[in-house]
Amino acid sequence: MITIIADPNSQKRKHFITLVMKYVKPGAGSSIEFLSNRTWTHPVTNLNDIIKQAPFVVVGGVATRLYMPERMTLDLDILIKAEDAKLIYQDLEKANGQKVGELSIPGSQWKLNDGTSLDVLEFEGNWVIESLNNPNYAPDGLPIIDLPYLVLMKIIAGRSQDLADISRMLGGAKDGQLEQVKKVINQYLPNALEDLESLIILGKLEQK
Repeated sequence: MITIIADPNSQKRKHFITLVMKYVKPGAGSSIEFLSNRTWTHPVTNLNDIIKQAPFVVVGGVATRLYMPERMTLDLDILIKAEDAKLIYQDLEKANGQKVGELSIPGSQWKLNDGTSLDVLEFEGNWVIESLNNPNYAPDGLPIIDLPYLVLMKIIAGRSQDLADISRMLGGAKDGQLEQVKKVINQYLPNALEDLESLIILGKLEQK
């Protein structure tokens, strides 16, 4: 059974999209070559060497590197099943990670031995299992959340930067990827489908 995710940021998201659509013009001031560039220039901690007892996927700003031009960020965010939290935290402690505190959403913040800030996001649901079972992989072997589930997470978060990321990622996505994104959003957050279409349009306009 598919559980529909709550969408508390719906009105804020619609207001943002309406405002941007009012003023947007084709083009972004960046070349098509830049917008289509995918790099992994800035190395991050390889969590595969630390987390061994349960699956995880990298989310957040680092994950976007696979789907849009890279931006400088070394802080890491990972998604795990809530039921695996104890195992994940055992691995982090074994690697001399230090818990900094709790997040405002389910999960906690950690400081790794090399100084890296790590946010561990604990969620439940079919979409979490699907995203953990079907990751993409970075050049260094880190498991990265697949595009449809990254879009889903960013829609749920609803911040302006998240919506801008969605637009840029989908602007450069292929038709098959877009269909997969729409399928996942329709399953888990159908109320956001219309807004998703608008974000795709904005992303495509940036590519012109």
